[in-house]
Amino acid sequence: MSFSLAGARFQLERALGLCRRGLASLRTRGAAATWQRVSAQLGLFAPAAAETLLTADTSPFVPFALPLADPPEVSILIPVHGHVDQTIACLRAIAAYPPHTPIEVIVVDDASPDDTLTLLAQVDGLRLHALPANLGFIGACNAGAAIARGRFLLFLNNDTVPQPRWLDALHATFDMQADVGIVGAQLVYPDGRLQEAGTMLARDGRGESRGRFADPTHPAFAWCADVDYVSGAALMLKRSLFERLDGFDARYAPAYYEDTDLAFRVRDAGLRVLVQPVARVVHLEGVSAGTDLSRGMKAAQARNLPVFEARWRKALASRPVDPVEAGQLPRPGTPQVLIVDNLTPSPDRDSASLRLVNLMRLLRQAGAHVVFLPADRRHAGDATRALQALGIEVWHDPYVGGVDRWMRTHGSRFQRVLLCRHYIAREFLPLVRAHAPQARVVFDSIDLHYMREQRGAEVAGDASLARAAARTRSLELDVIARSDDTLVVSAAEAEVLATDAPDARVTVLSNLHEISGAGAAFANRRDLVFVGGFRHPPNVDAMRWFLADVFPRIRAALPDVRFHCIGGYVPDTITAFADAPGVQIHGHVPDITPYMDGCRIAVAPLRFGAGVKGKVNLSMAHGQPVVATPCAAEGMHLHDREDVLLADDADAFANAVIALYHDEALWLRLAGNGLANVQAHFSLDAARNTVRQVFFDL
Repeated sequence: MSFSLAGARFQLERALGLCRRGLASLRTRGAAATWQRVSAQLGLFAPAAAETLLTADTSPFVPFALPLADPPEVSILIPVHGHVDQTIACLRAIAAYPPHTPIEVIVVDDASPDDTLTLLAQVDGLRLHALPANLGFIGACNAGAAIARGRFLLFLNNDTVPQPRWLDALHATFDMQADVGIVGAQLVYPDGRLQEAGTMLARDGRGESRGRFADPTHPAFAWCADVDYVSGAALMLKRSLFERLDGFDARYAPAYYEDTDLAFRVRDAGLRVLVQPVARVVHLEGVSAGTDLSRGMKAAQARNLPVFEARWRKALASRPVDPVEAGQLPRPGTPQVLIVDNLTPSPDRDSASLRLVNLMRLLRQAGAHVVFLPADRRHAGDATRALQALGIEVWHDPYVGGVDRWMRTHGSRFQRVLLCRHYIAREFLPLVRAHAPQARVVFDSIDLHYMREQRGAEVAGDASLARAAARTRSLELDVIARSDDTLVVSAAEAEVLATDAPDARVTVLSNLHEISGAGAAFANRRDLVFVGGFRHPPNVDAMRWFLADVFPRIRAALPDVRFHCIGGYVPDTITAFADAPGVQIHGHVPDITPYMDGCRIAVAPLRFGAGVKGKVNLSMAHGQPVVATPCAAEGMHLHDREDVLLADDADAFANAVIALYHDEALWLRLAGNGLANVQAHFSLDAARNTVRQVFFDL
């Protein structure tokens, strides 16, 4: 099939699919919610990807204050030799947007010839360390590290303007990624062009800055990548590691190649060197040392290259000869996986997003490079940046252009293509077959949509919904037949497909959760909670039923209990209950941990649906017992009164909640067994072998 025919089919399938889904959504969600979904799908009103840069504040000096924690988590070390105006501008940027991470700022004055000491002595909260003689960059950095108190060291040039959130992003990388040794910031020029997103080396030790002069938000350079080294202009590592490696090596004094050498020693210790583009720092390249390689400090760069190359010749032997080829990532031979979903996942909003992000994490941990393409092609703000911080290459407009052209350009990269949801897979399958014929196509059903729609039609007794479900069944089974592998989230759905699609290769990859732990004790918990986004019709039906028929019975027996309803896109049919006694409609809550760890019971009153219910997994992962309908507990290996309490009608559901609220022994049994259930069946560890079989095994 030629690319033009594949592209035309893509556009046709997309148009027909939007019409079908729009009509179905009008019937089940109403006009307002449908417009929300259509505008999101088409990328309307999308936030801009680019951000305005914070510029250097060079106004006349007035005393100001820096945050100073006791003890600090991070020590920012700024070696200086003159250029006091640049130092003050750097410190002002830190003071203007103080990080959430506890810090101290240490300026090491390397015998400055100007009034650096006089002016900086007036900055409250600054630790000012004056050296009696000029030691050069390496000596000053090592001297500052010797007096630092933080668990982490962050070396920072004074000719920089750190951007908001920079330090927190660097610090968070050590928890988000495995085996991290060094993390560096993305450096940009004051005019907004990219200076470097880490540096890769050629065989002779010469460096190739990734993306120099490019757009720093370009998807090729905006993901957290393993690089050969990151510039000492903005570099973070643990103080204990720096001390174990004896700091920057004095053989490169006064400067240049000391950061490269440190990165190689860190890698020799079995740790990784990463650039974190979510951490952005404006760098006025050459202000301190100039740019002339023939004289001054910059001459040390040419002098130290052969010193570095001789020391690391064996490690450099595997590097490309051509510096331009050296700068290309991912490296040749790295397995690459493309993932396409309708929207960029937001794990704090729905369980499907959480599952997809954790799947990406598993793929990254297994050694794959993951590329994500949202079908709406929009930059989704923090959701996009969160994926990039994890090391996911996320594409969005204006860089995608046409999907057909993008697939034609990038299709040859991928060994696996994961298409999420049947309506997205139906649109993209012809493009993938045309432009990535070497790739196995994995269809991720998320849940079997036709099962959910059939059950919803039965609950509603609506013949038109039943006909729509039959159409969805035909479309979904067609996608399964044309895919190489199909993922479902429960054994129950696999059994359905054994009958409905007997020739399909079906694998169960269920919800993926991190185990949070037991949370608060029984005596310190109170109230009830439900978590679920209201774009999902089963959640709307569940809350209407619970608030109208179940909670009044609970409230009559437990007059002080409150019910916390959490989830975005709350429809009017649910907000109508906001004034009911004990009911609190919260809407979207960015951090639901206090409710998971503090509420005594979670409820899952779903009367129809499909798949595995992430809300049940989530509560159990926090040691929070659940009262659920049999539908909500389907496919989860749960047993009544051992792992969960099951009830199907309003009286039984209310009585189960009331009994559990007072029964500490039963509560403890359910909490402990629920935690064990998630660990055994729905944790990242439980899914590793399945992920390897589907995405890596030939």
